[in-house]
Amino acid sequence: MKKALIGYYSRTGKTEKMAEYLAEGVRFSGNDVEMKKISEIKTEKDLQGFDGYLFGCPTYHKDMTENFKTFLFLAQKVKLEGKLGGAFGPHTHSGEAPKIIFDTMEFVYQMKMTNLGALILKENIVETTEGMRACQTYGRDFGKRL
Repeated sequence: MKKALIGYYSRTGKTEKMAEYLAEGVRFSGNDVEMKKISEIKTEKDLQGFDGYLFGCPTYHKDMTENFKTFLFLAQKVKLEGKLGGAFGPHTHSGEAPKIIFDTMEFVYQMKMTNLGALILKENIVETTEGMRACQTYGRDFGKRL
């Protein structure tokens, strides 16, 4: 059994809900998963020991939040090259944050990214059956690739 980390920031609870659904999907694939708010991740050591990483942040003003940018600099120190990665996040208008996170993981960290791309959902879809299924499917597919 492989182990994944879901690191996320959530201001309104939508990103956290996505993380919970993603975790269910990873578990459906027969793997273990740990969820952590980025505020709980203090050092590189908190990011070590996982086979795959899913990072999530909502989009605000066509960007990710400042605290998530700081988190990504910390994650860069961990040497995640070759590890499986994925990104997710909700939005109300544009959805840039998950794409930026995904690209950072792929091109800066040199991670092996899921071929599904970034999971981006409008906020009003997250807590619907459609949103739940989209997250669970992404998590299950991510888990199968671990």
